[in-house]
Amino acid sequence: MTAQLIDGKRIAAEIHAEIAAEAARLLQEKGIRPGLAVILVGDDPASKVYVRSKGRACEELGFHSETIEMPAHSAQDQVAAQIERLNRDPSVHGVLLQIPVPAHLNAEALIHSISPEKDVDGLHPLNVGRLALGLPGFIPCTPQGAIELLLRSGINPKGKKAVIVGRSNLVGRPLAQLLSLKRHGGDATVCICHSRTPDIGAEARQADILVAATGQAAMIKADMVKPGAAVIDVGISQVKDPTKKSGYRLAGDVDFEAVKEVAGWITPVPGGVGPMTIAMLMRNTLWAAHRSLGACPTRLTAGT
Repeated sequence: MTAQLIDGKRIAAEIHAEIAAEAARLLQEKGIRPGLAVILVGDDPASKVYVRSKGRACEELGFHSETIEMPAHSAQDQVAAQIERLNRDPSVHGVLLQIPVPAHLNAEALIHSISPEKDVDGLHPLNVGRLALGLPGFIPCTPQGAIELLLRSGINPKGKKAVIVGRSNLVGRPLAQLLSLKRHGGDATVCICHSRTPDIGAEARQADILVAATGQAAMIKADMVKPGAAVIDVGISQVKDPTKKSGYRLAGDVDFEAVKEVAGWITPVPGGVGPMTIAMLMRNTLWAAHRSLGACPTRLTAGT
């Protein structure tokens, strides 16, 4: 058996088309153009690539976009001042601090200073709490994207066993909450594995839905996967590859070539979860624009 490929690029393109249509309607009927502002501190190469991708997505969707690039030596109060300015700017509906930031900055404090109504990354404590309670709020983009990949591939988590390898605040923990909520896209029985789990393989082999989110290349082997399971690979790492001009290639947490012969569905790396993260960021920004008008369109949230 060879697994069915879950094409994140194709699904993200479908969602982008939906967002573009809704954004055009919002502009025509209400005169509101969704706006996203990204703060980039320093010159981390990967961060620069991500920020450019977000800018391109905004342009394609007709969003207002602003990128604030700050030198690596910027002080905490200087970055905080930019966040406060954006919090007050009515043309900006979403504010995002690109992570990682230079080591001398307190990223947690800066993220917490973003207005909860503009926290399109879903990392403010208020939005984290709302997710835990199953209340409307901003959902972190990568977990939201993973749910969309499942649903749009015809995989309903309801009644299934889901195992998540990784317990980060960005992916593992919020995804576990989403999958366990009593709602469409949830109702799964969820297990979180981590570095202190005695036998990750034994847990993973029980999963109808297996999510790998550790950043350890190819740690999920074929003998850790239940036949027919849906495997969502969130990880991305650079591994040496002398056949490539760059000398390396991108790899996920899943041993793709081996696991695809066991799983029922599988996401590639790249081209799986990655495109969905930006798509969900754009959808959160669109939702924030609606909320600025006092609207709360639940159809724009994950799993609806």
